[in-house]
Amino acid sequence: MNAVIQDIDTATARVATPSPSVVPAAAPSTGRLLIDQVSIHLGQGADRFLALDSVSLDIAPGEFVCLLGPSGCGKSTLLGALAGHLQPTGGRLSLDGQPVIGPSPERGLVFQHHTLFPWLTALDNVAYGLKMQGVAKAERRARALALLQQVGLGGFEHRYPRQLSGGMQQRVEIARVLINQPRVLLMDEPFGALDALTRLKMQELLLDLWTRLKTTVVFVTHDIDEALFLADRILVMSPRPGRFIDELPVPAERPRQPELLTTPEFGRLKRHCLDLLRHPDSTLPLTRLTPLGLDPIAPADPSAKGVAATQARFAV
Repeated sequence: MNAVIQDIDTATARVATPSPSVVPAAAPSTGRLLIDQVSIHLGQGADRFLALDSVSLDIAPGEFVCLLGPSGCGKSTLLGALAGHLQPTGGRLSLDGQPVIGPSPERGLVFQHHTLFPWLTALDNVAYGLKMQGVAKAERRARALALLQQVGLGGFEHRYPRQLSGGMQQRVEIARVLINQPRVLLMDEPFGALDALTRLKMQELLLDLWTRLKTTVVFVTHDIDEALFLADRILVMSPRPGRFIDELPVPAERPRQPELLTTPEFGRLKRHCLDLLRHPDSTLPLTRLTPLGLDPIAPADPSAKGVAATQARFAV
């Protein structure tokens, strides 16, 4: 049987790409995440350490937020707590006013490496959650097929995971989470193992799905370009113990195109993120300017004199 199984290259798949004509979903009323002074310790006894140190964040329904930081800073730890797999040692987490206690399909989690069942087809993998909920076979298969078409895998529904490329496997994984209609989509470096071109295609696909569904997204990455391309807002984290050292709104209009990655504004924001990651304790925050180009409060650097010092720094 193995002799007839062939890997499918990403280029052969029908890829769902964002279209300027896509109509965004109405503003969502659910999916507000509140992270209030959350601290998390990991390990036992002498190996116990502080992974997250009193982090707070309010995420609006339908917002796309990226957590950006170096490896080991606690990004995935925070995501695990939001998914209900880790219990904070201090502070509180809530979704739409209800405390986060244990895993739930309302908080869908996508990992860097897929968790598909190798003995099930793409269709049956996506439909599996509905099967566990007792949904009738015809209905769950119809809904799973529709989602596979949305993620660009129409015609591949009867393939097994081993017959799909890495990018295609991740599309099945995303569809399997989305079929439960989660209020929040939690993504832990889901494209980190993909090649550069496939990664960009997956980013565009994710933005297209998000535009249609307007699910709240919390996306973990250590890739600055990825964070700037995807997010409404970026939270930059310090090395362990993780804490938020800067919050960057991304002013780029949507829908976003790959050309954004080469604009001067993108380059300036990227340099600021690099400075933060390299020198978290000494990098100044970005100046917030009025449309006239003046800081409405004061120069971000108290030692700076005059307008020239303020204008020398990039404004969001």
